[in-house]
Amino acid sequence: MSPNTMTETGQQMVETVIEMLSSWGLQVVGAVALLIVGRLIAARAGRLTRSSLTRANADPQLVPFFGQAVHYFLLVIVIVAVLQLFGVETTSLVAVIGAAGLAVGLALQGTLSSFSAGVMLLIMRPFKIGDSISVSGSTGVVIEVTLFVTTLNTSDNLRIIIPNSAVYGATIKNFSTNEKRRIDIVVGISYSDDIGQAMDSIRAILAAEDRILQDPAPSVAVTELADSSVNILVRPWVVSGDYGAVRGDLTRALKEGMEASGCSFPFPQQDLHLISTPNSP
Repeated sequence: MSPNTMTETGQQMVETVIEMLSSWGLQVVGAVALLIVGRLIAARAGRLTRSSLTRANADPQLVPFFGQAVHYFLLVIVIVAVLQLFGVETTSLVAVIGAAGLAVGLALQGTLSSFSAGVMLLIMRPFKIGDSISVSGSTGVVIEVTLFVTTLNTSDNLRIIIPNSAVYGATIKNFSTNEKRRIDIVVGISYSDDIGQAMDSIRAILAAEDRILQDPAPSVAVTELADSSVNILVRPWVVSGDYGAVRGDLTRALKEGMEASGCSFPFPQQDLHLISTPNSP
């Protein structure tokens, strides 16, 4: 290649670069400026969202979620605006992203199901951190709720991690929502025992337990004449946090108190009658 040819090629390259800079320079500068300003605005909006929710005493689980949602939503808008500066057809881009999202969604169907369930749990708030719940066959205290899983700590100190899809789609029992809970205990006495005396003894045992509430008043009533016993249903009310301890103590107190009053606890029994027949000749 001759020196003249190399010079002409170099000049053409310089002219091409200058032409590109002249045609795209403003777009590049505008895109960089838009990215910087947009990122600052998105971050600021996310912080404002978190601070506003905090001042409004919103659930601590919701504050970071909505703050991040606002932040990333604005970032997406900024990116789309930058692409439009360079003449990119955002409609076709959205279609491509949608198709890719569909493919990823099919591959991660279970994960996305847990994600959407996590969003609903954060919005509906059927329970909060520290609540004692029973869900999907597990019972424990809620220690963490994320967008994908809910973590429980059981009474025997086991850590249970449940996908949010299994939590939101199941029946949830929340033992901490209401301040009061009722204890149901069935006491069976013998048919030969005095029912009135037995019920008076039960009421005395309930009155001696300070943790039993008087509003609502405890209930003592005969509910069934069973095969081998007369069943008395005992229904006292307690503070929800005292439920387990009071139930255990009360069960023992009823056993000891009823025996001290002369009542017996019958066991299921069957009477066997033997019929003798004369020997045939």
